[in-house]
Amino acid sequence: MSWLPSNDPILGDTQSCDALELVIVPRVRDLGGFEVRRALPHGKRQMVGPFIFFDHFGPVQFLAGQGMDVRPHPHIGLATVSYLFDGRILHRDSEGNIQEIVPGAMNLMTAGRGIAHSERTPELERAGVHAMLGLQSWVALPAGQEEVDPSFQHFDADILPVIADRGVHARVITGSAFGKTAPVKSLSDWFYVEVRLDAGATAPLDPTYEERAIYVLDGEVEIAGDRFEGPRLLIFRPGDRITVRAVRPSRLMFLGGTAMEGPRYIWWNFVSSSKERIEQAKEDWKTGRFAPVPEETEFIPLPE
Repeated sequence: MSWLPSNDPILGDTQSCDALELVIVPRVRDLGGFEVRRALPHGKRQMVGPFIFFDHFGPVQFLAGQGMDVRPHPHIGLATVSYLFDGRILHRDSEGNIQEIVPGAMNLMTAGRGIAHSERTPELERAGVHAMLGLQSWVALPAGQEEVDPSFQHFDADILPVIADRGVHARVITGSAFGKTAPVKSLSDWFYVEVRLDAGATAPLDPTYEERAIYVLDGEVEIAGDRFEGPRLLIFRPGDRITVRAVRPSRLMFLGGTAMEGPRYIWWNFVSSSKERIEQAKEDWKTGRFAPVPEETEFIPLPE
């Protein structure tokens, strides 16, 4: 997904839980036909672990003939995670990868030294009325590995570890949680977990990872006596064991990881520890030095 800077998301509920560092209400943006809620980056918090960008798109219902059409655009210095709850997206990239993204599957595109990709609704899906709901996150790469070769990993939903116990339904997308570990290979220590809670059910957010957050997509949860409705990004201080209880049926994402060794520069779709590297990426895209995306004839020009 392509990114342009906007005003910071608006701060949310009063900070009252001692373990809670920051509450972010995602800022809503219209990307032409569907809404996107952006929680990261934020003026008071650039990253949670390596997560430097967090978009929640939908729910949206498209009429027949309509759909998502994100034209080819470039990335460097990051990995993108596309995760759907509803709908389908056809991913194509300049490494020749073509993958239909479906609900519950893990799709990790590591841009490294540079990759271009497009995201479109498949033609079969576009033929009728269809819905879409999902998340796209960017994970900054460690400073010593920002220039790795680009790659793409896909894991079907039935390959990822699943937990179902006393009203808790979870899928470990990356890293470890609830005693299970996902098979995804990553360049740093981070985790990402879908958690659905029945009303009254509870789930722990273990203190294993240095930086942690919970994104409440929908529903309402209680933490240490305070209630939070979705959508909200709740960022916690290190070290505390957190218990989340669903006031009503809720869908959450647990996320975070080891803190990055330093801040990152972010401009359009480029992330880097070096301003000069971003300037080079701008020139590379402007002059056509990125490899083309197969079966695509359009592209998003460099913003002026």
